[in-house]
Amino acid sequence: MKIAMFGSSLVSAYWNGACTYYRGIVRALAERGHDVTFYEPDAFDRQKHRDIPDPEWAKVVVYGAEEERDVREVVDRAAGSDVVVKASGVGVFDEELERGVIETHSDGSVVIFWDVDAPATLGRMERSDSDPLRTLVPEFDAVFTYGGGDPVVDRYTALGARSCDPVYNALDPDTHFPVERDPDLVADLAFLGNRLPDREARVDRFFFDAARSVPDRRFLLGGAGWDPASLPGNVAYVGHVAPDRHNAFNCSPLAVLNVSRESMAANGYSPATRVFEAAGAGACLITDAWEGIELFLEPGREVLVAADGEEVAKHLATLDRESAQMIGEAARRRICREHTYGRRAEQVEALLDELLARRSR
Repeated sequence: MKIAMFGSSLVSAYWNGACTYYRGIVRALAERGHDVTFYEPDAFDRQKHRDIPDPEWAKVVVYGAEEERDVREVVDRAAGSDVVVKASGVGVFDEELERGVIETHSDGSVVIFWDVDAPATLGRMERSDSDPLRTLVPEFDAVFTYGGGDPVVDRYTALGARSCDPVYNALDPDTHFPVERDPDLVADLAFLGNRLPDREARVDRFFFDAARSVPDRRFLLGGAGWDPASLPGNVAYVGHVAPDRHNAFNCSPLAVLNVSRESMAANGYSPATRVFEAAGAGACLITDAWEGIELFLEPGREVLVAADGEEVAKHLATLDRESAQMIGEAARRRICREHTYGRRAEQVEALLDELLARRSR
């Protein structure tokens, strides 16, 4: 099938947490024979910070981000596709894109809203009856979400969605895998994540509190926006980490920490991309506690779960290289068996086939 997708960026991970997710889904769909065109705006300096060229497995169309007519032009180009997708959080002209994508609807096509931050999007719509997207949700043939489980499905259904299906993050085994340790990235615990208002307090609670409680251990922080001067003395800051460095970042420390954003932790069933990246690299993962983790990894055997920074530090105290390796290898086996983007593409293909068949009927 011919698929047109409007998202933040496929070629740049710069201030773009959904990038790995987009790449995994789009590449896996292309490998199943589908023709995907990804439309992204020239915004937020992402084109200046590309980390991959235009891929062979998708056509990338970069459009201007200053004039509404530029958006209208690319929406018109997408019309005629079998499937037209508007992802959440494009960042510029989102409302215009949502309305435009719905207008491409025809008897032989389907339009999808793909929410890559469902807890935040739902919270925004539920707080305001006048939210523009709230009135458009019933117009889409279906809503796909980055995660969220039954709580998100129920909330979208209450807003009038015709159907809602979580399509979780996953692993691309060809891009995230074990590599040799990098001496510059060796640490007892590493965390990778941009500084965001919805995450900052939890990072302080789980990562910085743990670092402050064990000053003799080395901690490593990656991601954009952090202030090096404000960090505990035993935390080394490496700034933005490009995707081609994620494997080394995950493989070099004794353990890797996942800290969910506040809205995702409250909702549950929302594993971040880094969970699958770390597991794919065979890293020993410590995660903050959230409902639904056992659907992806078994606590105590494939992942370590902590309620706060004190428990993170306790986990570190019990780990050595051998036990960390056992946990990381168990996680990698589970993720490679059950949670790859190939599996997710099978799910998406089945959902789209059913939606197209329903439209034709």
